[in-house]
Amino acid sequence: MNLYDLIVLILILCFIAMFWRFRAISEQVKVSLEQYCEIHNIQLISVARVSTRIKSYRGKLDFHTEFYFEFSGNGEDSYQGRILMIGLRSVKVETPAYKID
Repeated sequence: MNLYDLIVLILILCFIAMFWRFRAISEQVKVSLEQYCEIHNIQLISVARVSTRIKSYRGKLDFHTEFYFEFSGNGEDSYQGRILMIGLRSVKVETPAYKID
């Protein structure tokens, strides 16, 4: 195995690891939002990832990911909220004022 093959193999493994981590973050954000919506008695409609960056938080490098989500408080109107994740942990959920029934 030459150096070029080794570099290609390392890049492929890094790509697979990043994909796996992004998948875990996406699954965790869905679980976190479902819990949030249940607590606040709102209906989760959809979730979309907006941005992902690698940053340091308390001396540890991890992905800082921002998601937008749509929800409804009364089943008729829809609103857009935002959730910030650091790794697999949700750190901030923001929602506008919304109608409830």
